[in-house]
Amino acid sequence: MSMRANRVAEQMKKELGEIIGQKVKDPRIGFVTITDVEVTGDLQQATVFISVLGNDSEKEDTLKGLNKAKGFIRTEIGKRIRLRITPEIMFEFDSSVAYGNRIESLLKQVKTENE
Repeated sequence: MSMRANRVAEQMKKELGEIIGQKVKDPRIGFVTITDVEVTGDLQQATVFISVLGNDSEKEDTLKGLNKAKGFIRTEIGKRIRLRITPEIMFEFDSSVAYGNRIESLLKQVKTENE
């Protein structure tokens, strides 16, 4: 990613946290954390990685709610960040948090077995 794409991604991450937390009123959307934003070099597309608290059905409902609110979120991003073209937004689950928790639990298990 270019330096400009990195700056846009960081600004989008900050603004998305505020927009989703305060402006989006969909009851399906639970507690969402924006873990990362990746923007293509031409600033046309942005992949937003999210982490959601809850079980699998709550996570799926949150993803459906965010996908339904994409247009509103993109409009808000366009108002807050001065770009010629606001990037198309795609939401994906960030599996790194769950992966890290799994590794931590395995390490604890190995430690207790060795003691």
